[in-house]
Amino acid sequence: MAYTNIDDSSELFQSLRWTGNDTGQGARDFTFTGNANMQPDMALAIKEAGSQSHMVTDSSRDWSNGNKEWVWNSNSIEGNVNAVNSGAYGWLGPGLTNGIRMSQAGNYWNVNNNLYYGAFWKVNGGTTTSFSENGNHPGGARQTNTDAGFSIITYTGTGANANCQFAHGLGVAPSFVIYKRRNASNSPCVWHKAIGDDVKLTLNSYAALDADGAFQNSTVPDATNITVGGTSTNTNADNGTYVCYAWTDVQGFSKFGSYKGNGNADGTFVYTGFRPQAILIKRTNAVASWLWHDAKWGTKNATGTTKGNIGNLQSAAMVMESNSNSLDDYGDIDFLSNGFKIRDTDGRVNANAAPYIYAAWAEHPFVTSTGTPTTAR
Repeated sequence: MAYTNIDDSSELFQSLRWTGNDTGQGARDFTFTGNANMQPDMALAIKEAGSQSHMVTDSSRDWSNGNKEWVWNSNSIEGNVNAVNSGAYGWLGPGLTNGIRMSQAGNYWNVNNNLYYGAFWKVNGGTTTSFSENGNHPGGARQTNTDAGFSIITYTGTGANANCQFAHGLGVAPSFVIYKRRNASNSPCVWHKAIGDDVKLTLNSYAALDADGAFQNSTVPDATNITVGGTSTNTNADNGTYVCYAWTDVQGFSKFGSYKGNGNADGTFVYTGFRPQAILIKRTNAVASWLWHDAKWGTKNATGTTKGNIGNLQSAAMVMESNSNSLDDYGDIDFLSNGFKIRDTDGRVNANAAPYIYAAWAEHPFVTSTGTPTTAR
C-alpha cells in the first residue's frame, strides 16, 4: 500500500504572498505558484504588517461579494467589520481555476506597498449537497473532499437539547473543527481531537481551554456525524446560521495533533509525515496566542541560519487572535522533511511540560506514492 495518495499537496492546499499595488482597477487576480489546477474553496487572508482583521471566505457562502466574509480575530457578524459591511474593503474570492481574485483593489487587500499573505484550500468547487432538518437534526448544505479530508458545512441551528447532529461526509472522524455563527455576534470556536469532549477554544482569544459541555453536547464527532450542543449559541442557537469547517488527518497531507513543551531551545520534534507548508499552534492550559507559521515566512535551523524570504526574521509567525500584530519572530520552529522541531523557549510554543495542539498542512509528503522521499530544506 502506498504511503500516501497525495503526491502533490499543492493540488489541495497552497499559500501565497503578495505586495499591494493599488492601480485603481476593480479587481486583481493572483496566480498560484504550485499545481495549476488548484481552484480554492476557502481562503484565510492576513496583512503581514500593521493593524487589520484576518478574514475568512469560502465558496459555500457565495464569496462573490464581501458580505460573506467573517473575521477570525473578532466576534463580528458575517460580513461586518467595525460595524461596516466588509465588502467595502475588498475581499478574496471567488476562486479562479489557478488562483484567487482580490476584489475592489486598493482598499483592504491591495494597499500600495503593503505585504499580504493568504492560505487556500480546495474542496468541491462550491458544489454542495443539501440536507434537511429531521427532528432535531439541523438542516443545511455540505461540500466535501475526502481526498483532502475537508468539509465545509453550512447549517441552521434548532435550539433543541437532544440529538442535534449532521453528517460531515468525511468517512472518518474529524480531527479539527471550527464553528462560526454568521447571523449574530459570536466568537469562532474550535474543537480539536486532543482536547476532549467538554471543552472548546476560541479563535479570537488567547485564553486556555474553556469548559463547555453544551458546545458539542458532550459528544465528540464520530465517523459519520458532528453533534452540536443543545441551546449553545456557539453551535446551535435556534435559527442561528452557522458555517462549520471540519478536517481530518490524511497521511502525507494533513495532521492534527499535540505535543508537550520542554522549555529548552532544543525543543520537541513533532512528526507529521510530511514537510509542512503551514502550521497553526496553540497552548491549551494557559493564556497563549494562536500562532500561524508558514514556510514562506522563513525557518530557523540548528545553526541559526535563516531561510525564506522575510528579511531577518527567523521562523516568522502571525499572532492570530489579535488584529494589531505584525509578522514577527514569535517562536522559532524548523520545517523539516517529516515534521517540525521547536527551536525556542517562548511560552507560546515551548513552555516546560505545557500541552500544545497543532494543525498542519503539507508542502510535500515525506514519501511519495512511488516511494520517493522528500528532501530536507
